[in-house]
Amino acid sequence: MATVELRFSAQPEHVRTARLVAAAVARRAGVDEAVLDEVRLAVGEACSRAVGLHRGNGVTTPIRVVLTEEEKTFSIEVGDEVPGAGAAAGVPGARAEAPGESDDADGEDEMGLAVIRGLVDDVEVTAGEDGGTIRMSWPTTPAETDADVLS
Repeated sequence: MATVELRFSAQPEHVRTARLVAAAVARRAGVDEAVLDEVRLAVGEACSRAVGLHRGNGVTTPIRVVLTEEEKTFSIEVGDEVPGAGAAAGVPGARAEAPGESDDADGEDEMGLAVIRGLVDDVEVTAGEDGGTIRMSWPTTPAETDADVLS
């Protein structure tokens, strides 16, 4: 199991870098070329959501992206450190909206999660006291070896 971990400060300009890294690692892991645009878009949405949550809640810790290549799947986890930030998504155990919080922020959060769910078949959103995680995974195809090509 190969893992790449990326951490970046909650700045919108770093989302593009996360998308590029995710696409490169996904390609190397054996994710079908036709799906790479979906990987890029889903990671962009998840990272943008995390950036918005961090900035909107004054959280200064980095956003983490963990890319994991397993035998038949490739998964990406995007994590924030905003306690209970999954309430808008209906995540069990997430906090309810606090007085004074913006309905616009909740709407953007719901829209971003809807886009991710539309792009990725296997999505899991969790939230807790230590923050939230969006875990997405895609099937991989085994890479051809020289022996496969020669036979």
